Amino acid sequence: MTVRDAWLLATGTLTAVRVPPPTTVDRTVAGLAMVLAPLAVLPLGLAAALVVLVGGAVGLPPLATAYAVLLALALGTRALHWDGLADTADGLTASYSPERSLEVMRTGPVGPAGVVAVVLVAGLQAAGLSAVVGDDQGWWVVGLLVCASRACLVLACVRGVPAARAGGLGSTYIGAVPVLSATVVLVVAAGAVALAGHGLGSPWPALAGLLAMVAVVGALLLRCVRRLGGVTGDVLGAAVEASLAVLVLAAATT
Repeated sequence: MTVRDAWLLATGTLTAVRVPPPTTVDRTVAGLAMVLAPLAVLPLGLAAALVVLVGGAVGLPPLATAYAVLLALALGTRALHWDGLADTADGLTASYSPERSLEVMRTGPVGPAGVVAVVLVAGLQAAGLSAVVGDDQGWWVVGLLVCASRACLVLACVRGVPAARAGGLGSTYIGAVPVLSATVVLVVAAGAVALAGHGLGSPWPALAGLLAMVAVVGALLLRCVRRLGGVTGDVLGAAVEASLAVLVLAAATT
């Protein structure tokens, strides 16, 4: 039942796909849900691939297709990760007080920093995607990178990463992934992005992108731990969007 509950939790949390609620939600289930995240978002990867195929069939310009992919992903996640990115940016720029920053992240409307963060990251994602979707193999490459980007969640939730607040939405997940499990997920993700890169011509830029993703997520976590005292559910969403931007930009250089 643990695996089933983890799968339902991952799918219900990370996508808009309607699934039955898990029977049990504890730290073991939550940790396994993060491990399963790249597979649980397969519906998002398939949706992104389908959008690329349709865009190519009707002759949409690559940039328009790229933004259509972003729209499909936003709808497929209820824009949850974009909300996390905006709240994280606002919280990190709101105050030098961790308590005040966390309050802004929890209750505040989107501020200037949040708007800028969303616009910039969305623009970077669209720029990278527009270079990939024009390739004959671009449809499945995009779908694969969408799934691989969720591997960042094992980094954000690996044991040793503290939660910023005990009662927060992400507190059950944060610190719940064993180091070995996180390592296995990243190795599998490396294989996936290498395959995606190979489809575009060379695996090396894509693998470099995975390393850059790890560095970016690590820097984000370090900053949040120093400024906020730990990580929140919003930070997990920010990590997802930043990771996808890094991966598609790396793929675009292939």
